Amino acid sequence: MGYNHWSNLIRNVVFNGRRTSTLFPRAIVSPNLGSFSQFHTPPSSSSTENDLNSSSSSSSMASYHVNSGSSYMRGAVFWEPNKPLSIEDFQMPRPKAGEVLIKTKACGVCHSDLHVMKGELPFPSPCVIGHEITGEVVEHGPLTDSKTIERLPVGGHVVGAFIMPCGNCHYCSRGQDDLCEDFFAYNRAKGTLYDGETRLFLRNSGKPVYMYSMGGLAEYCVVPANGLCILPDSLPYTESAILGCAVFTAYGAMAHAAEVRPGDTIAVIGIGGVGSSCLQIARAFGASEVIAVDVRDDKLEKAKTLGATQTINSKNEDAVQRIIELTGGRGVDVAVEALGRPQTFWQCTQSVRDGGKAVMIGLTNSGAKGEVDINRLVRRQIKVIGSYGGRARQDLPRLIKLAESGVFNLKAAVSRKCTFEEAAGAYEDLNKGTIVGRAVVELM
Repeated sequence: MGYNHWSNLIRNVVFNGRRTSTLFPRAIVSPNLGSFSQFHTPPSSSSTENDLNSSSSSSSMASYHVNSGSSYMRGAVFWEPNKPLSIEDFQMPRPKAGEVLIKTKACGVCHSDLHVMKGELPFPSPCVIGHEITGEVVEHGPLTDSKTIERLPVGGHVVGAFIMPCGNCHYCSRGQDDLCEDFFAYNRAKGTLYDGETRLFLRNSGKPVYMYSMGGLAEYCVVPANGLCILPDSLPYTESAILGCAVFTAYGAMAHAAEVRPGDTIAVIGIGGVGSSCLQIARAFGASEVIAVDVRDDKLEKAKTLGATQTINSKNEDAVQRIIELTGGRGVDVAVEALGRPQTFWQCTQSVRDGGKAVMIGLTNSGAKGEVDINRLVRRQIKVIGSYGGRARQDLPRLIKLAESGVFNLKAAVSRKCTFEEAAGAYEDLNKGTIVGRAVVELM
């Protein structure tokens, strides 16, 4: 299909999304990771299940879309760095006002989880990891407003964004959901939702367990309604899970940080789950040339099917020099760093033309520093921009439209599917760098 067709289609999707959006109120890591290849499953619990606190919701267990109205669930728990995850039994999580209980159907396997599991990013533990989900609406919290219930009806299919905006803070009120004050002050800093409390408690001991985003690698999760969007029946649960982080992060980088325009030249450094999504988004936005940079030939071969017009193996040649050669000696309009390493940070800033944009989306060890040529930055007006993700209420509906229209190929982006019990092995392979694209855990 012609390139101009895709360029026109993406513009229609984005501009139509802007008119209707109000309807929807990173690194090659060191191999020192402990073995995650085996989950520890605790002994089976007593057959007598804990009753749910009926005062916390007007819904009865009969309204739950679960077998036999179970009052507990399983979740994957991270206890401490470089130790195996374990599958534990939890009391059924209960949503509060403005929150939704989701029956998780799929959860993506992301490097951000891996950074937490390796102790590279500080986060409270024990916690349930996983932040890239699709699922089915089971219950609304008490006092949730009628418009939210109408928008996200019980039984509805949904996709969740990893940045879950509160909707009320200074930044959310300005439409900058990706800078939500409550998300960073509570969830990322404390592992809770926005009342300062977790929704996860172990079944037997009642011990609280923290939440990385919604704690999506579990059979059920609680998500603030502002972080959810209806998933059409035409889109599959498994592949659509990546819309909530990998594609969401790529879209935020291209639309808001880079502001990619038709005809722009783009370089993407690091072709993992997020980097490979950047390739598709860049082409969809009308980029004339998309250069993929990685150290693995298999990832670069895959990149060609996702929109890359040129590939560079930076293990075999100087990536910066080659990018400059491919762009007639100028450098690219936009370079994206999707690994989170000081070396690739430097490559990114050196690869852009005068006046170009170097967009950083890769996370790394807490406290890591990246160097920049100050004189070049000043004299040649280089723009260095950080981008953490998209804006849930604006961008998630648009991403769904891109996937529905075929502009973004979800099936091509997901390279592995695994069961809940196989999730730990997927993280181990992610740590080794052997997953080409994105792995997704199926919990259906």
